[in-house]
Amino acid sequence: MTKSAKKTTAKPDTTALTSAMAAGNPAARMWLDIMAESTRFVSERLQNDLETQRAMLRCQSPADLVQVQSEFFRKAMEQYGSEAQRLYEIMTEATGDAVKDTKTGSKRGYDDIPV
Repeated sequence: MTKSAKKTTAKPDTTALTSAMAAGNPAARMWLDIMAESTRFVSERLQNDLETQRAMLRCQSPADLVQVQSEFFRKAMEQYGSEAQRLYEIMTEATGDAVKDTKTGSKRGYDDIPV
């Protein structure tokens, strides 16, 4: 990339078309963020699953297996909880941006309505 080329604010894994859609539509941007976050989470969870399987194969006793399984479930529940929180934050931010875009610059005073 040359120095004269413009840098875009799009994420490196999005194409120009999806970047253009996201710029004009907050809902599209939200879905792109959710899909990127979901992909990251699933990839991380699969890696953890493989590590747990390796640890289970190395177990020498049933007590070792119970320890590995309990740690796996504890860690999985923690990760799923934090992932749900991240997705909630993405949706909340996108909703706030959409509401902010729909507001007009003028307010109406309700004291001018006859009773």
